[in-house]
Amino acid sequence: MSQPLQGRVAIITGSSRGIGREFALRLAKEGAHVVITGKSDTDSPRLPGTIHSVAREVEDLGGQALALRVDVRDEQSVEEMVERTVQRFGRLDILLNNAGALWWERVFDTPPSRVALMFEVNLRASYLATYHALPHMIAGGWGHIVMNSPPISTVATPGHAMYYCMKMGMTRLAIGVAAEHAADNVAANSLWPATPIESYATLNWSADKMGRPDQWRHPSIMCDALMEILRSDPGDLTGRQLIDEVLLRERGWTDADIDSYWLAGKAPDDPMWIDERSYLAGTGRS
Repeated sequence: MSQPLQGRVAIITGSSRGIGREFALRLAKEGAHVVITGKSDTDSPRLPGTIHSVAREVEDLGGQALALRVDVRDEQSVEEMVERTVQRFGRLDILLNNAGALWWERVFDTPPSRVALMFEVNLRASYLATYHALPHMIAGGWGHIVMNSPPISTVATPGHAMYYCMKMGMTRLAIGVAAEHAADNVAANSLWPATPIESYATLNWSADKMGRPDQWRHPSIMCDALMEILRSDPGDLTGRQLIDEVLLRERGWTDADIDSYWLAGKAPDDPMWIDERSYLAGTGRS
């Protein structure tokens, strides 16, 4: 069976665990070479998994991996990440800006140090990685940049205000890059889940913020949505503010397909996530 991403080279920021790890393993199965990045190069009981353990998993699947310890807040570290990728593989085709810092509290309960961290890890890091990756994608005449960020919306998000300031900034960055580089065959999109996704982020936050596990979906839904993006020609899918479930339904996935992602095997009776239609109302789409 042919692999549309065979030989493509992907950098995934924040890929030592969680959804970043899931993205890495899926890309390896699709034939891509994967650059695993993060600050975790030793295990910890609370957050198991390192850049090296994920690289081994990629190699066990028959893929090629490069594990790089990267501080996305430091420009030199990000620039070296890109340069070492190109030195190893000779190209760079895909950038997944997945690294993130999360703080879900009211503005009054959000100290300036947390705001600075979210700015540096979410928005500024995405800009730095994009800035240094773009020349290589332009030279190659093909590229996909994906931000792990939500559609822009005016819907209130009490308890999440500063977090969404940073995350929606990433989406705005993708929209701008898409317009600026359409002629270069380089796409930029944002991708966001319609529901909480099973990960260390959801496991480590309280139920009142993340809901119960029966309200979560398996990360494979995000992987399948990502593959729909990356298998598309950059000129055919760019500048979009995408939600996993919405994109999959656009591509012909059925109710039964979508239901298969629920951890509990069926949709919960009392979903707590922000309705994707509320997001879409702020994007000019319905």
